[in-house]
Order: sequence, then C-alpha cells, then structure tokens
Amino acid sequence: MTLCVIPARGGSKGVPRKNLLDVGGKPLIVWTIEQALATDGLDVLVSTDDEEIADVARAAGARVPWLRPAELAQDTTPTEPVVRHAIEQVTAERGRPGAVMLLQATSPVRHDDTLARALREFDGLDSMVGVVEQAPFIWQATQPPTAAYDVSARPRRQDLTAETMRYRETGSLYVTRTEVYEQHDNRLGGRIGLFVMAEDEGIDIDTEVDVALAEKFLRRS
Repeated sequence: MTLCVIPARGGSKGVPRKNLLDVGGKPLIVWTIEQALATDGLDVLVSTDDEEIADVARAAGARVPWLRPAELAQDTTPTEPVVRHAIEQVTAERGRPGAVMLLQATSPVRHDDTLARALREFDGLDSMVGVVEQAPFIWQATQPPTAAYDVSARPRRQDLTAETMRYRETGSLYVTRTEVYEQHDNRLGGRIGLFVMAEDEGIDIDTEVDVALAEKFLRRS
C-alpha cells in the first residue's frame, strides 16, 4: 500500500480558503481526494491544520487521523517536513509505508487513469515527478540573454523529440520511496523518473482565472 498525502493548509494568500473554494460544484480539495480514492493501492490521508478542511476531507472519504501541528502550517513551511510528519504518524499507527504519493490539491485536473499509471510507471524508480511538455523556446534574463535552445539552428516544434523537448514540473504529483524523505529530506532523490502528464493536468490554481480554466476541463471529465 502506498501512502497518499494531500497537504491542505488552512491559510492562503492568493485565493482565501483556497482548498475549500467551490470549483465545478465541489470544494477544491474534494477533486483530488476522489481521484485518489478511485485508485487501487493508495492509503489516502489529508494533512491539515484546519478543522473545517478536516471535516470536508473526512466527508469525502479521506483519512484525517490528526491535525497538523501549527509549526508545520506556516506560510514558510516547506512540504517535505509535512510529509515526514505524516510518515512518522502513519508508521506509528499502521507500519512504515514503502512509498509516498504526494498530491497537490490546488491541481485538481487529472485524467481518470493518471494516478494508477503513475503507480505503474514508478516501478524501479526511487522518485518520480509529474511534468508537462514545454517547448524549449525559453530564455533566461542574463546579460546577455541566453536561450535554452540553439538559436543558430532553431528547431521546428513538430520536429521536437522527447530528448529535445523540455518538461515543466507541475507540482501536481510526486511519488517517492520513503527512504528518500528519510535520508535526503527531499521529495526527489536517487533514481528520478519523469511522469509526463497531459497539458491540461498542469493547471495550478493561484488566481480566479485559474479557477475558471480548471472548471472548464473538469466539466469534460
């Protein structure tokens, strides 16, 4: 069984109470919980400091066996200590999980088979990061500016291959062996694999525009 951790802090600066925001007729966090519960092999747990989020998560079917300590729910708190705390609590309660799937509730657009496919593709890896394709026409504002591609031999987009394409980390999904968190205090380490997701699965809700865009794609699912 893979531990699935969905972090959901009560505070949010960009969109207030974002995890409970109505998106397509459901609280935002519920989309991710339902996707995880529909995937065999996941122990779905929400880590939150907020009683209302906890109640919504439990009603949706996720486990919320404890509230996250306040020191792990600050604006500056990294995600890794939150996951390690969940690992420690679950280990004491049910035994040490072999791996952790980390899902971001603010990325609600995932296809029906995405999480199951991630578990299958994780075989033989130590960690895996969800990404979407990104053409390499990216510049860095150095002096002088530098490009992520050879400007003297600009490729046509239709000629790009898996090797010449670039990939943007979505933040939506990670799968990591427990020992990577324990040894490196990081969600990524050891043998890292790319988990290529569809373009619409790269939506991350930070603004009201993102909400409208997510609702458009969620209505199709």
